[in-house]
Amino acid sequence: MNTAVQEKQKKVILITGASRGIGAFTASLLAQQGHSIIINYANNDQEANAVVQRIQANGGTATAFKANISHSDEVTQLFDYAIQTYGRLDVLMNNAGIMRLNKIEDVDDETIDQLLAINLKGPLYTMREAAKRLAHGGKIINLSSSVVGMKLETYGVYTASKAAIESLTAILAKELRGKNITVNAIAPGPTATALFLEGKSDELIARLIQAAPLERLGTVEDIAAVLDFAVNEGSNWVNAQILRVNGGIV
Repeated sequence: MNTAVQEKQKKVILITGASRGIGAFTASLLAQQGHSIIINYANNDQEANAVVQRIQANGGTATAFKANISHSDEVTQLFDYAIQTYGRLDVLMNNAGIMRLNKIEDVDDETIDQLLAINLKGPLYTMREAAKRLAHGGKIINLSSSVVGMKLETYGVYTASKAAIESLTAILAKELRGKNITVNAIAPGPTATALFLEGKSDELIARLIQAAPLERLGTVEDIAAVLDFAVNEGSNWVNAQILRVNGGIV
């Protein structure tokens, strides 16, 4: 492959919630391939800047932009920044999310509002903006969760937010007919990140490990490898799909 073609395939990628976990690891992986990365985050300046510095130290291109995606005006500013800084935006990766576990009868209004604001409204705002502003041939990649299929107790509101994302994924893919923009969702199973491990007993973690035929938790490397596929040219004919990455747990 000649250099001109290789250069053409380098993308400008916006990753929400990319200051840690799957988002941070994926940002570094994609930057190593020559893609330009916008690290979006909501709170932790230090963690976000550390990701950018690691990427730049390894010769990659990355910048950070602080925006709470549950606020539509901040999403608009985020997209403005991306396009003003890099001239275009090729990929939106909706990675930001929170997890709160409660039985439905016990969940309070504040928890419902927080989960839906960040896990549903946020990605919906970014998808709406991406539908208007992504470059021709762009990609929208949403992070769902395999709990949509597992239907675990105490995961009710979280699961509802991710099930909605899966429906929006398929519908937006159809609505973008003629724009050559694909929309897909990656649905990890139990993955050893801070988001997953927080608040879980050793007994519960052991039970989830045994639930998968491969008898382990997923790793950020497992998930990032699939996100890498979703970003790059090999996935160009994949559209409106939900890909479960969970070691066979469901």
